[in-house]
Amino acid sequence: MAETAKLELTYPQKAAAVIVSLGADKASGLYQFMEPEDVEALTLEVARLGMLNSEQTEEVLTEFYQNCMTNKAVTEGGLEYARAVLEKAFGNQTAMALLEKVTKSLKTREFAFLNKADVKSLYSALQNERPQTMALVLSYVDPDKAAGVIEQLEPHRQIKVVEAIATMESASPTAIKTIEAEMERKFSSIITQSNVKVGGIDYVAGIMNNLDRSSEKSIFDGLAERNAELADEIRKRMFVFEDIITMDDRSVQRVLRDCDPRDLVLALKTANAEVSNKLFTNMSARMAESIRDDLEVTTNVRMKDVEDAQQRIVGVIRDLEERNEVVILKGGKDDIIA
Repeated sequence: MAETAKLELTYPQKAAAVIVSLGADKASGLYQFMEPEDVEALTLEVARLGMLNSEQTEEVLTEFYQNCMTNKAVTEGGLEYARAVLEKAFGNQTAMALLEKVTKSLKTREFAFLNKADVKSLYSALQNERPQTMALVLSYVDPDKAAGVIEQLEPHRQIKVVEAIATMESASPTAIKTIEAEMERKFSSIITQSNVKVGGIDYVAGIMNNLDRSSEKSIFDGLAERNAELADEIRKRMFVFEDIITMDDRSVQRVLRDCDPRDLVLALKTANAEVSNKLFTNMSARMAESIRDDLEVTTNVRMKDVEDAQQRIVGVIRDLEERNEVVILKGGKDDIIA
């Protein structure tokens, strides 16, 4: 039985364990609020569950109770209220873990229906909306879908929408409800109960990585005129040092020719094994030996110096890409012909 206690239950198994613990009367009451297919799936899990020991049952019920409290607190008073309630009930560490979980689930639930729509439908529904409205809605779909919509917009609207997504931080319940009212004819609506982080620079970098190169250039040229600092920050987030592992060997060899050896030494101080191997296997034996020797004697390096060196190498890569001398794969959209 000790071995059974160590088994990690899946979420469907945990749901079945809760149903079993509630008893037939209370379980049947819950079933009344569930979709028929969910009842069928849950009943199947109950039949498969078998025996659980007291320790497993207690853990499952504790998790269920905590999740119920968390969702109730968030729904009634928002995240700050929920934090205070949960900290008082379970302590700071458990409260933070529960809030992180529920925040992620909120982002998943809100506008979840959008992910069922294809790019053509999304564009058809959004093409006449204001840039701010488009930005909010596109922040809730996968980056490749958002990119598919943005590619079909006129250049000046592309720039406005990308800028709106990048500078967006959070959306209030009132704003979400307003957008939902405007989109009610076109999509099913979900009402949000709390501020959730949407958009942002990292998100828009993901969109840009999925755009075709002509749209990317057009947007960056226009955005640089309106907000050069924002354009530069987005560009930095689009390709990071660790992404070197996605480059083909010939491109890496070309990059190495333009890199300062000192930057390579600093950058490799914190590089993971995959990145290090990618770089060393594309160096000449003499260069690799020299870099390794320098790595051994280079100590007490500041993290800022390492990050700056990595950013300079990324800068070399971006410059070479603009001159079409190296290839950076972007979201699976580039077809490479050997």
